[in-house]
Amino acid sequence: MSKRKLSRQQRWRVEKVQAERAQRAEKRDVQDAEKLAAGEYGAEQPGRVMAHFGRTLEVRNADGMPVRCHLRANLDGLVTGDRVIWRAGQDGSGVVVAREERDSVLKRPDSRGLLKPVAANIDQLLIVFAAEPAPHPNLIDRYLVAAEATDIAPVLVLNKTDLLPEGGGELGTLLERYHALGYPVIRTTTASDAGLDALRQQLEGRTSVFVGQSGVGKSSLIDLLLPDETLRIGALSEDSRKGTHTTTTARLYAMRSDEVTNGELIDSPGIREFGLIHLDEQDVTDGFIEFRPFIGHCRFRDCRHRNEPGCALLNAVETGKIHQQRFASYRRILDSLEA
Repeated sequence: MSKRKLSRQQRWRVEKVQAERAQRAEKRDVQDAEKLAAGEYGAEQPGRVMAHFGRTLEVRNADGMPVRCHLRANLDGLVTGDRVIWRAGQDGSGVVVAREERDSVLKRPDSRGLLKPVAANIDQLLIVFAAEPAPHPNLIDRYLVAAEATDIAPVLVLNKTDLLPEGGGELGTLLERYHALGYPVIRTTTASDAGLDALRQQLEGRTSVFVGQSGVGKSSLIDLLLPDETLRIGALSEDSRKGTHTTTTARLYAMRSDEVTNGELIDSPGIREFGLIHLDEQDVTDGFIEFRPFIGHCRFRDCRHRNEPGCALLNAVETGKIHQQRFASYRRILDSLEA
């Protein structure tokens, strides 16, 4: 779909709004500088971004309490999970003055196709799917490729196991295939405590992001893991059997046991398809971990693994070393990038 061109009046309005925002940010920055010079802000202290609301942040202080802070004008691009340096004001609010170096960052394209960070300093990506809405292997593969590209360890979480047929059915077979590749697989359900112990153990001592298509129960799982938090749980549509989007911004939650923090969760907005347009063909190829022993062994150096003779990947598919469905998913992702 081609982008709609803006009229001259619309462009003028957009430029006017942007100029007004920049002017307000500059004015606030001058005021902050004056307050800092006058000693109206306390000493610098570390914190972590719990949620992001435009120019306003919710920062967790050393006591684990949230503090509303705003940004200095030169600190664009902060996201949930960022470690920051902030200073407390006399009115109970604060100002963030610096961002510490990130260990990792999860990005995804926005509606305009621009790459946008959504969370930072993540240890693992929990890819949640369920019996309903029906999971698509290609969607799971997209999440796995995204995780491999960002060096964030992926974990597959099958929720709503109480809805599975006896023996697991096709979904159980799909799970075993991913488990055989070396990916951790956890089964859980919000209908009982079964599986929550394994999930808690996987989360302990780590910062985790829950991702997955809408309706798979991400917020319901977090609600059970964090009983003291109040989360909005989206009901599954009886007509379409697709989930409704409930989480509007990525938010960091601390898991506590006996008043000690033993893990952190980031709940991200539900997305039905994880865009990979920021990745190139090599990134996608590297994201399929079972391909790695065969990469570089094709007859032709510029092999694209389609119909070329002597292709090591095609030979591996024919001999059963690479599953046909995974290879078909790989080709589907590459085709979507080319489109």
